Amino acid sequence: MMADIEYAKTFFQQNPDIEILEAFVIDANGIPRGKWIPRERALDVLEKGMAVPRSVYALDIWGRDVNAAGLAEGTGDPDGLCFAVPGTLSRVTWLGRPTAQVLLAMTEPDGAGFFADPRHVLAQVLSSFTKRGLTPVVATELEFYLIDPVRSALDPVRPPNSREGRWHTGQTQVLSISELQDFEDVFHDIATACRAQNVLADTTLRENGPGQYEINLNHVPDALQAADFAVFLKRIVKGVARKHGLDATFMAKPYGTQAGNGMHVHFSVLDKDGRNIYMGEDGPSEALMHSVGGLLENMGESMAVFAPHANSYRRLRPSEHAPTYASWGFDNRSAAVRVITASKPATRIEHRVAGADTNPYLVLAMILNAALSGMREKRQPGGAIAGDSHAINHEPLPTNWDYAVQRFGRSSFAYATLGQRYRTLYAACKQQEISEFSLRVTDVEYDAYIRTV
Repeated sequence: MMADIEYAKTFFQQNPDIEILEAFVIDANGIPRGKWIPRERALDVLEKGMAVPRSVYALDIWGRDVNAAGLAEGTGDPDGLCFAVPGTLSRVTWLGRPTAQVLLAMTEPDGAGFFADPRHVLAQVLSSFTKRGLTPVVATELEFYLIDPVRSALDPVRPPNSREGRWHTGQTQVLSISELQDFEDVFHDIATACRAQNVLADTTLRENGPGQYEINLNHVPDALQAADFAVFLKRIVKGVARKHGLDATFMAKPYGTQAGNGMHVHFSVLDKDGRNIYMGEDGPSEALMHSVGGLLENMGESMAVFAPHANSYRRLRPSEHAPTYASWGFDNRSAAVRVITASKPATRIEHRVAGADTNPYLVLAMILNAALSGMREKRQPGGAIAGDSHAINHEPLPTNWDYAVQRFGRSSFAYATLGQRYRTLYAACKQQEISEFSLRVTDVEYDAYIRTV
């Protein structure tokens, strides 16, 4: 701890203009929740911790307590003590007021991680790899839309103006360089913020939808850090977009007729000698194939994490590079699991199911534990698909939010990965959201029925 405090002292000495410290945790939906700390109290908080209600980890998407999760009603809503995650103190570059940020993790009174902290959930999964002398190497790719900040009931989402005027929503322009240049200032500031926060960002590219882009993050041999990077990148993109008079959304499917936003996860596994165990002599190793088998076996029970919201299931449609079956293939973007062997040392798995609207810690926990269980059980994945021809023996993925949450709530795999208490907490959060949606009458229903039946 002292080494971190010394680093913090040096940081504030080198940044004498900082006025505020944003200190936050990440809730079940992947949303930052925390406080602004004045500079004069920042070092004290970083050394002694910050009290945060334990119930902050069990809020619904509207930020309301989920009483069925067991952390708020009937408990007195006690605080838990949160400490800074090492290496996450950095500048926030997009705000007018000089600001720093730090990610927090909650602890139990004995110093162990708090069961409801998604970061702790992932750490528990990683401990199983460590016991076997294994290290996952992980990277994420996040898709998002830049959108016009002006919205109305009749026009809730629309692309921003480019230099040449309004976007034409029928245009795809995938991998267009000129459309990256249209928002050069935005992407320059995103890159600057990534460097300031030590987020190892790599490639930026124009994606399929109007105003849709993707930023790839570098592979790191620390899955917790990979999830931190994803959380920070989402904050950076949203903050920088707002600075430039735009909004950005990681909503899975903001346009019903356009491409959705995914969070693709690339990973391999190193042994204690640093060797990629997924690399075989003449292609993928048995360990890789067993991992694929575990991923496919547990995919259906994981969908409440990979597709956590009502809107998430609009993304999972055929022929949109978003999987609808628990399938795998070699370098095949139609499959849920893509095996990449083009570069032998970089042999890896790409998991293509999760949306960009997910909690990265929980997504990585479910993916990595499924891969580990497949290796442990020597599970075979069956045949690879060619093109988008899914065989009858490939399990269709849940396309209904309510069903996915019910299946997750009964899942022995979710129990083994997240623990009984967290499985119950997460399912309760989702059930409260489902209940709220059931009370909302949509504009489509009024359009279809109010005068016709």
